[in-house]
Amino acid sequence: MRLTKFTDLALRAVMRLAVSERDESLTTREVAEAMDVPATHMAKAITRLQHLGVLEARRGRGGGLELTELGRRASVGWLVRELEGEGEVVACDGETPCPLRAACRLRRALRDAQEAFYAALDPLTVTDLVTSPTGPVLVGLTGRRPE
Repeated sequence: MRLTKFTDLALRAVMRLAVSERDESLTTREVAEAMDVPATHMAKAITRLQHLGVLEARRGRGGGLELTELGRRASVGWLVRELEGEGEVVACDGETPCPLRAACRLRRALRDAQEAFYAALDPLTVTDLVTSPTGPVLVGLTGRRPE
């Protein structure tokens, strides 16, 4: 199974916010720079995470991004399911339907494998993802290139 770039980006943003200090207010641009991605892409991920209730964004002076309590304790499996959507690994009923779809055992096996993938992520929380050695590396990310 391969995650979309969008999901990967959203997970990295959540991880970075999980290690920020309570008084540290990061902006979308700062998180994007730390992850070395375009701010426009990060903004889309941040918006989706807001809709999920995983983070809050405050505008203006003293504003910034903050992970919610839900965001800290969220199951990684749940988060990935929400970000990836309900799609299957293969598109058997797509624009050109597969001629094997009525009698195919592969589709069921792939669906089972996909669920096993998510099930392996279910026990992990966002907080689990940022324990050492990952957390200190995330804190050190600034997006500034060494001179």
